[in-house]
Amino acid sequence: MKISERYNLSKTQAELDFIDIDTSEDMPLFLDPFFLGTRTDKWSINASRTIRSFFQKVIDLIISKKENEAKALFDYLHEPNSTCLGMSIGKPRGRGVGFTDTDKIYNSLSKSKAIQTGLVRDIEDSTLFIDNFGKDKLSDMATNIITGHLVEYTKNQCNLHDIPLTENIPSGYFWDSISESWITEYSEMLVVEGEVKLLVPKGIVSFAKSYTPDRYCQHYVLNFLQNEHLRLNTALVEKRTNGERYVTKKSLKEQLPKEMKEFLRDFTIKHPELLERFKNETKIESLNNLEFSEFNVNKLIDSLTNRLLEINSGRDTADDFHNIIIGILEVIFYPHLLNPTKEYAIHQGRKRVDITFDNGAKDGIFNRLSNNMGIPSSYIYVECKNYSTDVANPELDQLSGRFSVNNGQVGFLVCRSINNMELFIERCRDTYKDGRGLVIPIVDDDINELLKNYNDWDYSYTEKFLSDRIRKIVIS
Repeated sequence: MKISERYNLSKTQAELDFIDIDTSEDMPLFLDPFFLGTRTDKWSINASRTIRSFFQKVIDLIISKKENEAKALFDYLHEPNSTCLGMSIGKPRGRGVGFTDTDKIYNSLSKSKAIQTGLVRDIEDSTLFIDNFGKDKLSDMATNIITGHLVEYTKNQCNLHDIPLTENIPSGYFWDSISESWITEYSEMLVVEGEVKLLVPKGIVSFAKSYTPDRYCQHYVLNFLQNEHLRLNTALVEKRTNGERYVTKKSLKEQLPKEMKEFLRDFTIKHPELLERFKNETKIESLNNLEFSEFNVNKLIDSLTNRLLEINSGRDTADDFHNIIIGILEVIFYPHLLNPTKEYAIHQGRKRVDITFDNGAKDGIFNRLSNNMGIPSSYIYVECKNYSTDVANPELDQLSGRFSVNNGQVGFLVCRSINNMELFIERCRDTYKDGRGLVIPIVDDDINELLKNYNDWDYSYTEKFLSDRIRKIVIS
């Protein structure tokens, strides 16, 4: 049974930020540290730093010949059944890193020339050059290391969706980058049928098909060797009828040794620039909602539109309005905005914001806010007002008063309607020109249009809508 079904969330995967796991079986998805390291949202940046801290500590100890200390760090790796991700068939049992595998992984790392020569710098490089190490073990190691981040994420999502937590439960060991050690704590945890479960942001997982030894060899190493054989005019060079010279990758593969990773290690030590190209040119995008689960897009849009229409304005239904807006914004803005957090406390708890999203956009308007327009936007604030009357200056000032340079100065004021939108846009323009941040009004009619034009594969309508509205505010 999925989390959404178990806790009667009445939401599809598209309306949820976390992976809607079935707690009885694993999903073939992976935590990919390479992908995590390319992301720009705060949660991913912090989690990636934790992974790098752990692996750098391991490398430093190995190079310093402190093998007992290095090996001891691997004693805390266990079989992570909590996320229900990976390669298991049937009931999750964490086949990736078992207690016997940790010794094999450590021995492969410590004895590898890839470590001693500095070839392996990031934990994901292990999948390219270290024997007996693949995407499943990498994902399981990463899960162990960032368990602390996943615990906090799980608590935030459970708070957002009113999923009950159990107090005073051991979190399990996780890496603490400050003390550079494994620690554990007692915390509120999601417990399902006696087992701890950790929710994982859907925007950070992948099928782990890009940063692989096969792809590195096929598209970089073999391409290099093709050019070398052509340059030297070796026996592998063939000619087409038109006189064009070529070398097939099939003929090159026939000459490669059986031990692929050993070959890649030796080759890359001689040609490190190829690994840098591979890293720089490998691009991974967040999976779209249809890749997590099949659903009827039109049915979802109709459902959200009708449910929004059925909610009356007023204080009594404010929670219902708040709840559906969270799901709608998740649908509309994924994967650019992630990790929604409810009633986020700021200014030492003196003020609270309805919802905050991490800004993880790599392109588009959410990316341009900071990079092109110079508006701090690490977090995007959202205030929901289920008023039967117009919002006005007090609501605008309330939202802009919660902005800060460090966290962000962009927010959405979501309300039912505004009788004179042009006048309110002028008020938002005044706020922006006064240096008090960018407030973007969104009303029911806007949401209906965004939903009507929603496409899981094409973000262009949403992008144009936001760009046009922001342009009206910032340009007089």
